[in-house]
Amino acid sequence: MRTSLPFLREALKFSFQALKANKVRTALTALGLLIGNASVILVVTISITSRDLILDKIRGVGSNMIYAQYDNGPIDAVQYDADFIKVADVEAVRRELGSRIIAATPVIASNDRLMIDGKERDVRIVGTDEYYSSVRNLVLLAGRFLDPSDVSLRQKVALVDNKLASKLFGSAPAAVGQIIKLHELQFTVVGVFKERTSTFGFSELGESGAVMIPFSVHRTFERVERVDPMYVQARLAEDVPGVTQAVAQVVASRHRPGARYSVLNLEALLDAASAIAKVLTAVLVLVSAIALVISGIGIMNIMLVTVTERTREIGLRLSLGASKGDVMLQFLSEAVLLSVGGGLLGILAGLALPVAVDLLQDQVQLPISALSIGVAFFVSFAVGVVFGILPARRAAQLNPTEALRYE
Repeated sequence: MRTSLPFLREALKFSFQALKANKVRTALTALGLLIGNASVILVVTISITSRDLILDKIRGVGSNMIYAQYDNGPIDAVQYDADFIKVADVEAVRRELGSRIIAATPVIASNDRLMIDGKERDVRIVGTDEYYSSVRNLVLLAGRFLDPSDVSLRQKVALVDNKLASKLFGSAPAAVGQIIKLHELQFTVVGVFKERTSTFGFSELGESGAVMIPFSVHRTFERVERVDPMYVQARLAEDVPGVTQAVAQVVASRHRPGARYSVLNLEALLDAASAIAKVLTAVLVLVSAIALVISGIGIMNIMLVTVTERTREIGLRLSLGASKGDVMLQFLSEAVLLSVGGGLLGILAGLALPVAVDLLQDQVQLPISALSIGVAFFVSFAVGVVFGILPARRAAQLNPTEALRYE
């Protein structure tokens, strides 16, 4: 087979002319590749975006966060109360882990009822300290967060979440300076907050509204001191597993051997989310691959029809001295041109949507994967070659004499 550049250029020229002579058929056949390649680009883009969104949402709950809570207790009520994590345990974690952590903060939670829209409704009361807002990655909407003096001086101050501020006072700014009554005591609202990433009621902040007060004040409302959970923020992401183990050891060493505690971090959740995203991507890419294979079968079918229609032309070329390799390259190049042309249009279509979305809004950025573009182009070329070989071989194996007689 001659493979010189001039002959290849001539073969491509004839292939382009042949495809141009059947515009409708060419367009319909290339449409399958267009849809398949656009699907590959969009599938990869959507999967990367969804994975990043899920991971960002999980990280948004708290950076490098570890949480510890009491797991189970004995029958003896006195021992049971003593097994709970205490504020002293939080202080011990701060003391013993030192520079390995940014902060450790207690959470002592309870419920109370407030008059909202003329009705008494349950609200969550969270007793904590000045570190809680940074560990839990909260967003301040108005006023201020708790400070050390609020805790040490047992100030009757409170922060309310944005949902509660809107229901009680109409807006976040309007809530600052207002008085609310909790457990028969009056508290001054000093700030309004919200979760950076919503936990949909699965955290200690609850779903219907939450109030944050100093734990030193909240402690007076409870018969038994119970920190549930204790949050710890590791200084380095790579040290999260080690800090998790160290927190578990500190807490366990300060309680009886029979008590059990859950000390966990978000790594398992992040790993699970990544695994789910990978499986989802694989499934979607498989669906796109099936579309490309179907498109390839369409190309092979059209090329077989083309060989039949151009039998006399093939016989004439062979009788004029063209080799079987020349004829094979001619039809193979037609299949590749058809496949790559449709593939390039599909790549452009697949890129157009993410670019348009990025231009129209800035809340979510859709990343464009260079790898997906390369894979889509390679697959287009491969489909043309693989599904064009059979028609090309059939054309090359025609008998020149019989081909000239074909009607």
